Amino acid sequence: MIAFNDASNLRDAALGRQISLRAFAERERKVRRDFWAKLKRFAVQVPFVEDLVAAYYCALDPTTPLRVRGMLLAALAYFILPADLIPDIVLGLGFADDMALLTAVVGMVSSHITPTHRAAAARALDKELPKSA
Repeated sequence: MIAFNDASNLRDAALGRQISLRAFAERERKVRRDFWAKLKRFAVQVPFVEDLVAAYYCALDPTTPLRVRGMLLAALAYFILPADLIPDIVLGLGFADDMALLTAVVGMVSSHITPTHRAAAARALDKELPKSA
């Protein structure tokens, strides 16, 4: 089961285990390519959207330490992964595993998520996911 193995590998990387530069670059490319499309499809169901987008900007910030970026990219890649431990289409539970992983990772690296990352997230959310009136 490839998807489960990918999810397991991403979870290990997100929790700070060793990550190769090749895997880092591959995850960064995947996150850059797929993050906004996935978020737009499921934003209403994601209760932690502000933290998710702030983590995205922190992970792509070259001034963020490489280990922190790797952990965040792994957590974001897990969010993007179509088939993870609990499939995202399961109403009410689909993002529980994503939220648990992201909460753990953000908690470990919260000092690196700056007000600048949070401001960029707020601007992006207003632009990409306008609130309906």
